[in-house]
Amino acid sequence: MADWEIHKPQGVCAGSGKTIEPTEEYIASLLETNEGMQRKDYSVEYWNANKPQVYCYWKSIMPKPDQKKKLFIDDNMLMSFFERLATETDEEKLNFRFVLALILMRKRLLKYDSSKNEDGKEIWVLKVSGKDQIQQVSNPHLTEDKIEQLSEQLGQILQVEFSG
Repeated sequence: MADWEIHKPQGVCAGSGKTIEPTEEYIASLLETNEGMQRKDYSVEYWNANKPQVYCYWKSIMPKPDQKKKLFIDDNMLMSFFERLATETDEEKLNFRFVLALILMRKRLLKYDSSKNEDGKEIWVLKVSGKDQIQQVSNPHLTEDKIEQLSEQLGQILQVEFSG
C-alpha cells in the first residue's frame, strides 16, 4: 500500500503562502498525485479566487496551537468523498472506499441491503438513508487490523477522529 502524505494543518496557504491564523476558516483538500492522495490547505480568499483542481475538499477552522485535535467534517463531505471514489479501480482507493462505507453505515447514512457476486467479487448493495438511491461497494475482505489501520489513516488525512 502506498503511503499518503499526511500532515496536520500547517497554518500556511498552499497556493499563496499566506499565513492562515488560528481560528481562521480555511479549505482543506485532497489532491491525487503519483504518490497517492496528498492533503493541502488553502485560505478562503485564495480558494474563492482560484478554485484549485482537487479530488475533494471541506471547510475547516485552523486550530489554536494548544488546541486538541477535534475538527469536524460534515456528513455531506464524507458522502461526497465516498461517491467520488465510486469509479476508482486502484486497490488502495477501493479499500478506503470500503472503510468509508463502514463509517457511513455506523453513522446511519448508508444501510446494508444485500450482497451479490460479480466477476468473483462480493459486492455490497447499500441504501442511502433518506433517499431513493443505491450505492455499491466491493468488499475486499480486510482483516480487522487492516480496517483499523485504514480508519486511522483516513482520520489522519481528514484530521478527524472516527469514534462512537
